[in-house]
Amino acid sequence: MKISEAKFAGSSVRVSGKPARRLPEFAFIGRSNVGKSSLINMLCGSGKLAKTSASPGKTKVVNHFLINDSWYLVDLPGYGYARMGMEGREELRKVIGDFISNSEELAELFVLVDCRHDLGRIDRDFMDSLGRAGVPFSIIYTKTDKIGPNVLKARVEKNSGVLLESWEELPPTLYSSSQTGSGKEEILSHIESVLKTL
Repeated sequence: MKISEAKFAGSSVRVSGKPARRLPEFAFIGRSNVGKSSLINMLCGSGKLAKTSASPGKTKVVNHFLINDSWYLVDLPGYGYARMGMEGREELRKVIGDFISNSEELAELFVLVDCRHDLGRIDRDFMDSLGRAGVPFSIIYTKTDKIGPNVLKARVEKNSGVLLESWEELPPTLYSSSQTGSGKEEILSHIESVLKTL
């Protein structure tokens, strides 16, 4: 699959406010500063589609981008930003929870994980909640240009072992680097395969 057209379609804080045109949605989420916006821009071939920032916690709404006039790429707020006040974190939790629980068009959720770090408790808890709710999701390891292949392999094996302590099988796992563009073809091919099943 190639993305020939990507355009901003609207922002919302509740499912009731998302774009009226109902199309399959592929949503991206992860801890703050995991490289989510950079990955979205890389996939779409645009440096300005999703706003990137050196300061985590900037995305506070659900942003829909219409792709090839046939599906939405959805940029969700990041989770786990400790410096945000309790009230702010609770509001983001509601925004994220409302979308994941109530958007009937959600085809798949991509959970982004920084490959330089071990899987955190907040990531594991979030993925466990998706599993309990039956939400289809894949894991994307980001920033793979920052470490060597052997370190990456060991890190993924360690994280996979942690997940298999409570899961019977692992979700699909993908790898990306916004700097080098690696993973773009694999992620878009995965999306294309899911679209064919809908």
